[in-house]
Amino acid sequence: MNEEQAKIIALQALTFLVGEEDILQRFMDLSGSDATDLRQRADDPAMLAGVLDFFLGNEAQLLDMCAAMEIAADAPARARRSLAGGQYEEWS
Repeated sequence: MNEEQAKIIALQALTFLVGEEDILQRFMDLSGSDATDLRQRADDPAMLAGVLDFFLGNEAQLLDMCAAMEIAADAPARARRSLAGGQYEEWS
């Protein structure tokens, strides 16, 4: 997956997030973001990565989002790896 495709998935995840009031509030509580931050940083790779990380940390919400977006359940993880800062080393 290239970075542009990853960005599209992350933006779709953000769109899903803002449409789900309970989930949105939890994201804002955990991230310290508010509605203004989300609007101003909607195109920021770090914010988009944070949105994907949020969903990747909760399988039920991840699967709900993927079903709503009609994408494969592994697409957000692939997108996260393709965004800036998504590379990681495995230490095991």
